Amino acid sequence: MRSKTAPWLLLAPFLIVFLGTMIVPIIMAIGYSFTSVERSGLLGEGGLTNSFAGVENYLKALSNANFVESIGRMVLFGVVQVTVMIVAAVILALLLESANAKWPGFFRATYFLPYGIPGVIATILWSFLYIPGLSPIVDVLELVGLPIDFLGPNMVLWSIANIVTWTYTGYNMLIIIAQLKAIPGELYEAAKIDGAGSIRVATAIQLPLIRPAVMLTVIFSIIGTLQLFAEPRLMQTMSAGITSEYTPNMSAYAFAFQYNDIGMAAAQAVIIAASAFLLSAVALGVSSWTEKRR
Repeated sequence: MRSKTAPWLLLAPFLIVFLGTMIVPIIMAIGYSFTSVERSGLLGEGGLTNSFAGVENYLKALSNANFVESIGRMVLFGVVQVTVMIVAAVILALLLESANAKWPGFFRATYFLPYGIPGVIATILWSFLYIPGLSPIVDVLELVGLPIDFLGPNMVLWSIANIVTWTYTGYNMLIIIAQLKAIPGELYEAAKIDGAGSIRVATAIQLPLIRPAVMLTVIFSIIGTLQLFAEPRLMQTMSAGITSEYTPNMSAYAFAFQYNDIGMAAAQAVIIAASAFLLSAVALGVSSWTEKRR
């Protein structure tokens, strides 16, 4: 009996924290998404009344033009930014794990270093490089006849994408490198005997075998894209192109803490979570389908 209860006693602290910080908030958010809050009195001094709203909050969220536009903006952001970041991470990993790589440890640490910088600090640092009059990049571009407003409405999304790519490329690179190191050395020896060059080894051995790691980074990146909040929130005061509902997470935050509509905010949060799950499932499905076709 003691041997059966000991593991649960050891796991109890983690399970309690996990239930309290993850499961319970999720259940509460789902519950709030089906309720509406009615305030009585001119300024709400008469008190609050919760009532069951059914799917009304979800219908309002999906008919909210700003929220739908923010989802479309993040889909575009993800298609471009995630693709560029994952391709860059794969190329860096392959270069650092090649036989001709010099000082791979130094460059691995260098590429990973941006991930160690808090997102808030990274956004502030990059913002100084985007502000005209303060940024040497903007000044140089103006000198060569390429005036670019990095904080303009049409450019700020890609300025944010640059920050995210700079921050997370090294992190994804390390995940792929870990998979590369798990490839048996016998495969490289056999390829060398067959006279395969570096490109042939990468395309025939390394790329197929690191597919699980690449898919893992893609899923993490999809989830991270839908959760984008800190970077646009900080840059909102610097760019007129960033509204309070610029991303799905910012929209949910605005309805919760600015508009005091908890039901609407909860519904949007559930939609964001469901979208992340659906997109991740689609990515896994596409990966499995392509693997079977090989």
